[in-house]
Amino acid sequence: MNFELMWESVPALLGGVPLTLQLALLSVALGFVLALFILAARLSRFAWLAALAKAYVFVFRGTPLLVQIFFIYYGLSQFDDVRASILWPLLRDPFWCSTLALALNTAAYASEIMRGGLLAVPPGAIEAAKALGLSRLKVLWTVTMPIAARQAIPAYGNELILMVKATSLASTVTLLEVTGIAKQIISRSYAVFEIFILAGAIYLLLNLAATMLVALAERRMTLPAR
Repeated sequence: MNFELMWESVPALLGGVPLTLQLALLSVALGFVLALFILAARLSRFAWLAALAKAYVFVFRGTPLLVQIFFIYYGLSQFDDVRASILWPLLRDPFWCSTLALALNTAAYASEIMRGGLLAVPPGAIEAAKALGLSRLKVLWTVTMPIAARQAIPAYGNELILMVKATSLASTVTLLEVTGIAKQIISRSYAVFEIFILAGAIYLLLNLAATMLVALAERRMTLPAR
């Protein structure tokens, strides 16, 4: 073990943390918004719209994230119409291509997590709220959504952790986040074991922070009202 090299490599690896966090947080935020639309489509009374949502979820959950990143970054550039579109400045940028792929991927999982949370709401609670004379909107915001959120938070926390780890795949399209910087250092030093131990430790610490935040949110939502 080359501890001196490990110590010297820490600042460089930490320099990739901001990009890792940007990728994770931005993709999760965009994925959350997209998941709401997918959920609405999935629960729609229009069969064709629900079928499109199911197909979307099936495709993005059933194919590897790495393939999705490659398809967006390398594949879309093969079409002349894409290169001529107003979206080309974004689609030729590895950061935005990676963010888009991560967001599209997590949206598929998040929509299913949200759907599971909604299905876990006891029908009796909704009927009781209606019996009190609450409007449908009031029932949604005061009964359905809080219960569904409490059910979904643990699974959504796992998805957040998975997305932090998934950002490492962005290094395959030249982004220098933690894994990308680790690969650069390894190419110069050939110290695979030492550098990947450090990179793994950084991801572990990031996910420890994410786990603590999710646990805090879960406790806040399960505390009895005073």
